[in-house]
Amino acid sequence: MSTTTRHLINRQRRLAAVGARTVVRPAPDRTAGPAADPPADPAAPAAPEPAAPPAVDEDTDPEADGSGDAVGQSRTRLARRPGRFPLAVALLAALTVLLGGFAAWAAGKASALHDDAATANTALTDNARTAEVKGQIAQDVNSVFSYDYSNTARTDAAAKKVLTGKAVQQYATMIAQVKAAAPKQKLVLTTTVTATGVEMISGDRARVLVYADQSNTSTAKGANAGSAYSAAMLAVDAVRQAGSWKISAIDTFG
Repeated sequence: MSTTTRHLINRQRRLAAVGARTVVRPAPDRTAGPAADPPADPAAPAAPEPAAPPAVDEDTDPEADGSGDAVGQSRTRLARRPGRFPLAVALLAALTVLLGGFAAWAAGKASALHDDAATANTALTDNARTAEVKGQIAQDVNSVFSYDYSNTARTDAAAKKVLTGKAVQQYATMIAQVKAAAPKQKLVLTTTVTATGVEMISGDRARVLVYADQSNTSTAKGANAGSAYSAAMLAVDAVRQAGSWKISAIDTFG
């Protein structure tokens, strides 16, 4: 066999071996649907899963960091916190209700205290009763603090009628000096109430401020003859008994 023939035979053998290893794929059918993916090769390495997008911090949003106005940033943060703003509004509303309730309670308490004071002290509300107290106490003071050496019984009778309680002894101490000097100097003491002020009326008790002018006249012969004048101020406690006001205590000033 010649060399040329041998080369030709070897070449044909190589081409046959290459054709045997070549896989002929059929042409795709264009009338059918999309071809299914070929089954995965178990020996092939698994494809890596796509990485998750990085988390965005709400407080460090790049879109609101250094860009845009402050109003836009505030609106962005409020939009990302839907529960905080309504909570703040609710707290403010509750505080407003509490303050309003406290103001209403304080006003009602002040009104109640004023009403209690007015109720306890009828001198502030009952003009008729106040006038009655003032009139009767003025008459009582005039009668017991006016003394005539020639008619002492009248003053004594007045004292028994209008004085009660500790005022009886207080008056006796105050008038003792006048009674001792009256017969010798022939004294006539006249007291005239010029003004009264009702400090308090509570039920059947009252306290009255009294202003009065006094004149002391002596008709005896000698150096003590003549008249003297003075002003007096006192506070009396009064109590209503048997339909009239009586003096139950006497406080003098000076």
